[in-house]
Amino acid sequence: MMSPKPYANPYLAGVLLGLTLLASYLILGAGLGASAGLARAGAFCELTLAPARTLASPYFGAWGDQPLRYYLVFMLAGVFGGGLVSALLAGRCARVVERGARCAPRARILLALAGGILAGFASRLANGCTSGQALSGSAVLLTGSLLFLVSVFAGGYAAAWFVRRQWHD
Repeated sequence: MMSPKPYANPYLAGVLLGLTLLASYLILGAGLGASAGLARAGAFCELTLAPARTLASPYFGAWGDQPLRYYLVFMLAGVFGGGLVSALLAGRCARVVERGARCAPRARILLALAGGILAGFASRLANGCTSGQALSGSAVLLTGSLLFLVSVFAGGYAAAWFVRRQWHD
């Protein structure tokens, strides 16, 4: 097995992400996000199983019978595809459950799944996810987005003490 290549420079990655966001605003007239692509994939799955019910739904029905025709669906597919190609090229593709020593792999997977479902549901309730709010909203200097970003960092630092004890034991 080859040794993994080093990670990219985070400052360069940040600049490239900013340029991608700028290009999104200039070309599409809209910012970036992730949860809308997942929600539309969910609408497509439901549309496949129960088309009449999906089209009558006030939420999924608003996207019509072609919910995957949306730029954030393609962005989401590009993120997954690009991440996979990057991991393969850097030699970082492996089946690993990253966890603390006291946390069993199954518990870690279930907690991650529960957290993902909760975050996804909340993002749909708020009509946007944290990445869309932080990146796209802050890029156009929306007051609510800037307050959100400060609150996320403050909440993260406040909760880190409790989480760190579970991770490094």
